[in-house]
Amino acid sequence: MNTKTTAERIAKALLEVKAVKLQPDAPFTWASGWKSPIYCDNRVTLSYPAVRTLIKEELAEAIRREYGMPEVIAGVATGAIAQGTLVADLLGLPFVYVRPKAKDHGMGNQIEGELPEGSRVLVVEDLISTGGSSLKAVEALRQAGSEVLGMVAVYTHGFPQAVEAFAEASVRLVTLSDYDTVIAEALATGYISPEDESLLKQWRQSPDTWTGRR
Repeated sequence: MNTKTTAERIAKALLEVKAVKLQPDAPFTWASGWKSPIYCDNRVTLSYPAVRTLIKEELAEAIRREYGMPEVIAGVATGAIAQGTLVADLLGLPFVYVRPKAKDHGMGNQIEGELPEGSRVLVVEDLISTGGSSLKAVEALRQAGSEVLGMVAVYTHGFPQAVEAFAEASVRLVTLSDYDTVIAEALATGYISPEDESLLKQWRQSPDTWTGRR
């Protein structure tokens, strides 16, 4: 009998397929310029059918359990287009996706797909960092006349500024797994040492000023 929670099973899967990589001694540099001991690319999971199916089914279950049945699933481009499509297909619902900004050619769309005004929409995201790009998608959907029920995501770093941003935007967020669970799983499997765990916790407290092991 599998006694692991959903968060633990997702964390284990992300680590196993290297969708999440931990490098306390060789930090990554994010586009923002932040130094980070963790890098998360959930698109990697699409290459592993068992993990892809696990995530798809758990996202769909979270939607049913936490929000009821929406009328439309919306994915946030580009990372959550595939995840959102898989979930929409499983639930038998229409799918649209939201670009970071409107195209500067063609139809000039920011929202791609058929979205009737007044639709009850559930947003699918792959990763929550600061929450900025995710909430821009929500704002675009609201401006298009949709009722956004909330958002589900595969993983969140759990930054306080993201929690605050979602609260201010009145968007309910449900995630399958999170930073703390990933770190606990990595420690339990020997991926990281207790010393690494301490360093990783320091980063989460001050990611904008963290510089690595001293």
